[in-house]
Amino acid sequence: MTLAFACGVVSTSAVAQVAAKSQAADPLAPTRQALSLAERGQCAEALPVLKRNMRKLPDKQLRYHAAFAAARCGMSVNDTAAVVDALLLLQQDFPDDPEVFYASARIFSQLADRSAQELVGRFPDSPQVGRLNAEALESKQMWKESIEAYRKILAQDPKLPRIHYRIASILLDTSSSQETLAEAKKELEAELVNDPHSAAAMFALGEIARRAGAWDEAIRCFSRASQWDVGFLEAYLALGMSFNAASRFADAIAPLERYVKGVPADPAGHYQLAQAYSRTGNKAGASRELQLQREAAAKVGVRRPPNARVPQ
Repeated sequence: MTLAFACGVVSTSAVAQVAAKSQAADPLAPTRQALSLAERGQCAEALPVLKRNMRKLPDKQLRYHAAFAAARCGMSVNDTAAVVDALLLLQQDFPDDPEVFYASARIFSQLADRSAQELVGRFPDSPQVGRLNAEALESKQMWKESIEAYRKILAQDPKLPRIHYRIASILLDTSSSQETLAEAKKELEAELVNDPHSAAAMFALGEIARRAGAWDEAIRCFSRASQWDVGFLEAYLALGMSFNAASRFADAIAPLERYVKGVPADPAGHYQLAQAYSRTGNKAGASRELQLQREAAAKVGVRRPPNARVPQ
């Protein structure tokens, strides 16, 4: 096969050889060409090259621009895997660039919206769509309406996990009356029937016991929550606080040490550990933790820091 040009006839193999030589002379040329295509909106042509090359680019600035172009083009052609891969590369290689995190927040939000729209479009009567609606009501603090929405989900599927827990959470956040606490406890017990190792539900039961001053029950619940989810650091703090409240100071030390190691910015953990150290004769440890508590308190104004995690 041949290609005709004004100056004569050139074989396709010759064209390929010229292209190969050009690429060998400038290995970054395909990426630069792909960036040019991406800028002109030709994402279908640009994205395969960007996906293939962006992680191998030795030039850091070119890698930066290639990853951003891959993320934008991935959104354009609905290639979610390419978008996520590009954003992860940017966060890994450019951890101090605020534009990277702004773009990640904006794009991941758009991906979430797309997924929600697809869910509603394809499965409009599913419990999952019902949960989206219930969570939207909850975010607007429409407590009564959100509980009703969650109960409709349970009417569809009584064994669906995390729904009883959501109802209980709303109840606990909106009232401290004995009647409400009893209702929340029933919801949490129902959650544990559906999900027998729900650390979140067990933790919430511990909170109910803590509010009532039932320290043995609180300790049992918080201990189980920390065992069922070893990354649930808030459970270690609650367990240590309950041990302190029950005057079991020696038992409080291990969970509180675990908590302050994982969440050193929270002054509450240092304060509780200082109390446990002081009451067990470790004066040097108590003094150190009180100093850390004062330093942490000067930096943050909330008891629960942003990196403390409650399972959902």
